[in-house]
Amino acid sequence: MSDGTSGQYRTGETALLVVVKEAEPVVGQWRQRFDSSASAGVPAHVTVLVPFLDIDRIDAAVIDKLRALLGEHRPFSVRFGKCQRFPDVLYLAPTPDQPFRALTEAVAARWPEAPPYGGQFTEVIPHLTVAHGQQAHVLDEAEAALTTRLPIMANVTSVNLFVSDGDRWHPRAAFPLLG
Repeated sequence: MSDGTSGQYRTGETALLVVVKEAEPVVGQWRQRFDSSASAGVPAHVTVLVPFLDIDRIDAAVIDKLRALLGEHRPFSVRFGKCQRFPDVLYLAPTPDQPFRALTEAVAARWPEAPPYGGQFTEVIPHLTVAHGQQAHVLDEAEAALTTRLPIMANVTSVNLFVSDGDRWHPRAAFPLLG
């Protein structure tokens, strides 16, 4: 997605996300206030790969390859039981996180021209962002409020393709995990 500072997204940019609808009632108000992707139409999620291919590169063949590749993975249950942080980011940590890593690794191996986070990080750490770009006391406040509402349990059954129009993100396709 964006770097979180400008609030602007590139038209045609795509992302592969696991939407975590079960988290929305718990994190939604915090994300609306402190995660720019929420106000741009992105629901609570764990990123599989961003940026993925530009939308003009995603044709029927790519969709079919994504469907087959992601369909090889089994649905799984996940628990978000604690908050963690990166510098200036508060997130919920999924347990287990290995199924998310496996999804990312599979897609990145198939499309090496689309490394996770544009190759910005050496290790991909699955997470559900709650707030970013905020001062520590804001993250402390959000964490204290969220901790009383955890854990969140979710069933992961698909990966979703989202596309940016430059201002907002829109769901374009869903790829079931069939195992």
